[in-house]
Amino acid sequence: QVHLVESGGGLVQVGGSMRLSCTASGNALSLNTMRWQRWYRQAPGNNREMVATISKGGITDYEDFAKGRFVISRDNVDNTLYLQMNNLKPEDTAVYYCNYYTGENYWGQGTQVTVSS
Repeated sequence: QVHLVESGGGLVQVGGSMRLSCTASGNALSLNTMRWQRWYRQAPGNNREMVATISKGGITDYEDFAKGRFVISRDNVDNTLYLQMNNLKPEDTAVYYCNYYTGENYWGQGTQVTVSS
């Protein structure tokens, strides 16, 4: 089992920046078999959508709306996943979720990000 807790959300103005964190805890074997880590988001009335991925080997990938503005990274020592978001837009307003895949999917509880114009 893996337990994920997101933090760092809140209210930010258009053009501002915010860094989200996702701290993992739980079974060491599960953490060591992690295949990829992702950030997703879900805006009201919309389906959950992928934002960014970082593989076990450190390869990153972004959805088009995130390219050039968001950066996914991690600290393997602290078992923490990050999402640095820059030049935020009102359409980035959503609940952001971290996701770990070890052969099983694990989700955090989500953190609200609100971008005000």
